[in-house]
Amino acid sequence: MNNEEITRLSKINYNLKNPDNSSNPNDTKFDIKSKRISILENYGENFNKKEYITNPAIGRDEQIKQMILILLTPDKSVILTGPPGVGKTATVEGLAYRIQKGIIPDSLKNYNVIKINTSAILGIDPITGEAKIQTLIDELKNYSNLILFIDEIHTLMGSKGEALDFANVFKPALDRGDIKVIGATTTEEYERYIMRDKAFVRRFQNVIINEPTREENISILVGTIPKMEKRTGVKMKYSHFVQTQIMEFITDITSEYKRIYEIGSRYPDVSLTLVQEAFSNALFDNRKEVNVLDFKKAILNTKNVYPDVIKKEMPRFDEMFKNQIAEIEPTEPQYERLD
Repeated sequence: MNNEEITRLSKINYNLKNPDNSSNPNDTKFDIKSKRISILENYGENFNKKEYITNPAIGRDEQIKQMILILLTPDKSVILTGPPGVGKTATVEGLAYRIQKGIIPDSLKNYNVIKINTSAILGIDPITGEAKIQTLIDELKNYSNLILFIDEIHTLMGSKGEALDFANVFKPALDRGDIKVIGATTTEEYERYIMRDKAFVRRFQNVIINEPTREENISILVGTIPKMEKRTGVKMKYSHFVQTQIMEFITDITSEYKRIYEIGSRYPDVSLTLVQEAFSNALFDNRKEVNVLDFKKAILNTKNVYPDVIKKEMPRFDEMFKNQIAEIEPTEPQYERLD
């Protein structure tokens, strides 16, 4: 076999192994990069571009201040921990809201807060064959003034907290100082997985997001009404005083010892669910206003509160809002609990 034949067969063999590449092996890396998709653009959600009807992080001023101080510290990033449903994501939205409004230290005014779900950066890209998280790391080299928010961050740690050396993976981007990371996870997952990674703990400072107090939860619910109205196109009836009374009742009926234990949700999430269901009741009936009977129906049908608690509290609801109930037309359907 002469040299020309050997060269021809070598080219054929290379092209069979690399069908999408040219005959030049040096082009392989270039071709792979050209096929990459942007993780941030395709899977990221820019919190700075969201429309905030009201402050999304009512009652979280102290936690946001702690976050800002950590983000201003060189080589440090943030991890938020707390029970499910207490508003960890809303706290990060509160940071983006402050950046939008310009009520933030000058050093952070030009930063964008982008959320990435862990599902978007786990596994292998089927097109390039590369690890998705490596694609993200390479992409971060082209960004500056970025705060990357990763929810459920413990899922990147592996079952023993050592499958992925998370801190070292992000080390090059973090060392530049203009890329920051905010992670969020539950207290249980933080203690179970993340605390075992000493490198992670050195780089990420913990900000605890506790469950709101009764008064804070009421303020959150009242502050959420304009957001719900904007989202659904349905207005809530009554004066601010009556609206506050309704939110007080919802807060009290979803207090810790009245919730069904297995649901695991906390203030404000467990209370917001009832508010959302009341708005849904009005939408279902093609009405443009939410009234007290919509809230009564939501309470009667909730699976998040013990049935005996609901039965005990309903007479108090009827007494508190008897004037509002009397104003509703007789044709308004009366609701009973659906089993």
